Amino acid sequence: MFDAIRKYTGRFGSSSHTEAPGTQGRRAHNLFEAAAAYVAARVEDDQDGSDEAAAWVSPEALSFGVSELACRAVITLARERGQSPRTVARDLLGLPPA
Repeated sequence: MFDAIRKYTGRFGSSSHTEAPGTQGRRAHNLFEAAAAYVAARVEDDQDGSDEAAAWVSPEALSFGVSELACRAVITLARERGQSPRTVARDLLGLPPA
């Protein structure tokens, strides 16, 4: 079992040292940078920007980053408004109070 885990995690360690063709000299973006750029581009209705940011990481990583960004935004807004995160999330989505 531990061998399988080592093999799985070993791929992450080795994958960061290899560069995709055509990316030599450019810094790789992490999933949070990709999520921030993607969401900002979507808000600004910038299709090219959102497509570019989406290409920085895998779709799964982008989804995780966007989810994490949403959670952090809701928590921050809830603190600023003095409301529960559930109330803020429902308000942002235009849902009636629970």
